[in-house]
Amino acid sequence: MTRSMRKLGFIGAGNMAGALIRGVLAAGSHRPAEIWATDTVPEQRRRIRRRYGVGIADDNGMLVRGSRIVVLAVKPQVLADVLREIREHVSRTQLFISIAAGVPLFRLQQGLGESARVVRVMPNTPALLGKGVSVLVKGERASAADLRGALRLFRAVGDALAVDDERLLDPVTGLSGSGPAYVYRFAEALIAAGTAQGLGLEVAGRLVFRTMEGAAAMLLETGMTPRELREMVSSPGGTTLAGLAALDQAGFMESVARAVQAATDRSRELGGR
Repeated sequence: MTRSMRKLGFIGAGNMAGALIRGVLAAGSHRPAEIWATDTVPEQRRRIRRRYGVGIADDNGMLVRGSRIVVLAVKPQVLADVLREIREHVSRTQLFISIAAGVPLFRLQQGLGESARVVRVMPNTPALLGKGVSVLVKGERASAADLRGALRLFRAVGDALAVDDERLLDPVTGLSGSGPAYVYRFAEALIAAGTAQGLGLEVAGRLVFRTMEGAAAMLLETGMTPRELREMVSSPGGTTLAGLAALDQAGFMESVARAVQAATDRSRELGGR
């Protein structure tokens, strides 16, 4: 690797790439001159350069040849074509990080070459606000240092942790990958319930969003378990217990379990497992 090489390259300049670039720049771990990106959509290239001052490569091969770390931030359905395009430019001294949902390590390693050092990541969309959680697993050629470097990268956009068994990324996808949508759905239901009781839409929305924000802060900052916090606000004979009883009667816990199971199963199907 030469000194002129950039530290970090992104194939794909969409929302998640933008979030990661913003995060590492804010963390001070990279300078704009050390980052570049490619994208098939010209507006995406212009946007990422204009917003963050990073470089733009002429093509994917050029980017791979000139990067120490390459983040594969393209949609799963086009990833195979990208891997074929860049395979001849892959060096065993580089690290490749994939955020393509459902694409397992063996496919990444086959596409890049068996000597490729690969880390696979399942992030979630709150990373766009620096509030995400990402789960990482390394391929057989990646080192412990590679994994630590990838963890640092994703901790710039929230929390990040590693697992040893790639099969766990399917339930991770079902839980945290799809999880924000479950929360949004619950918010929709609460707002609809509030308006049905006579609250205005704006008031109901504000109450729901702030309630969720406060409840999340309690979970993160008090050190108490969800059960302990639930019991703390559930006075005998009170309103909260009445509401919780209605949720239980409707099979709330079972419905959530089925949602996570369905999303996990779909992740396995997409990964060919």
